[in-house]
Amino acid sequence: MLTLSQLCNVSRPGKACKRVGRGPGSGLGKTCGRGHKGAGSRSGYKRRITYEGGQFRLFMKLPCRGFTNARFKKRYHQINLRQLDAIFTDGDVVNLETLVQKGYLCGKTYGVKLLGDGELHKQVRIELDAISDAARTKLQHAKISFAVARD
Repeated sequence: MLTLSQLCNVSRPGKACKRVGRGPGSGLGKTCGRGHKGAGSRSGYKRRITYEGGQFRLFMKLPCRGFTNARFKKRYHQINLRQLDAIFTDGDVVNLETLVQKGYLCGKTYGVKLLGDGELHKQVRIELDAISDAARTKLQHAKISFAVARD
């Protein structure tokens, strides 16, 4: 049952905006909530995320360790079995040149890897740089010939 103590005003007005610099009664008079002196009190001040007030920054104190091969990694283009099924017809050869001719590849590439998503129902000869295990087993079950340049 609803009692008087449980009533609350749900139609109250929203929070009033800050009235900065309107005297001591506003709670934000004189320095307007900016404190005394320093960069933060000046107009146009933007806080940099890593800035520590002139102290040497933490990320600059930490040592640079290790090596990552991410800049030098050679990434393969990837193609799935279902894409080969859509692009090629029976008796075709699937290799880097034919993929470029069909418009699947463009630009610089370090090779093509065949992935096992979907099914391949056409008898094609595959000559790619790498083949995933799932694609390899599907090709062996379908008795489709393939050659891998590097694995």
